Amino acid sequence: MSAPVPPSEPQPDPAGGAPRRSLWWLAAAVATAGYAADQTTKALAVANLVPGQVRPLLGEVLQLHLIRNSGAAFGLGEGSTWVFTIVSAAVSVAVAVLLRRVRSRGWALALGLLLAGAVGNLTDRLVRAPGVGRGHVVDFLQLPSWPIFNVADSCVVCAAVLIAVLGLRGVRLDGTRERAVTTGPQEAPGA
Repeated sequence: MSAPVPPSEPQPDPAGGAPRRSLWWLAAAVATAGYAADQTTKALAVANLVPGQVRPLLGEVLQLHLIRNSGAAFGLGEGSTWVFTIVSAAVSVAVAVLLRRVRSRGWALALGLLLAGAVGNLTDRLVRAPGVGRGHVVDFLQLPSWPIFNVADSCVVCAAVLIAVLGLRGVRLDGTRERAVTTGPQEAPGA
């Protein structure tokens, strides 16, 4: 018989996942770092770039090009800024609720990135001109043949890729994996 773990210690998941508290801290650290990077780079872009003027950062591979975006990614939905404000707020709340169930490092990382991106762009929509809830998002990074974006957008894209990988691998929020469903007896090759 083993000694019980004191209640102050994080409890490991029976499926072998990491303790819930450490995953919450991982997600919080990722979200905080992503948000800080987003807001810092936006402030630097606004202070040092001229809107519409392109400046090379890594030659023609990555350029700086400051714009104010009232729409969503790829310039979609211009004029519907308030809708994106509501969506960003809803995503942020949904992620915070999901984080209570996370027992997977991959999901903690993905949700932390998603939260950083959603809150980063939500901040712009709440505090930037032309007004609360209608603020335009600061975009300033440009790749060849790609729309102008920011660090928050990068966090959201990375989160989406990670969520897709976790989904394809069958990893659930609780750290368990979906089992392959068999439909009947397997035939031997060549039968």
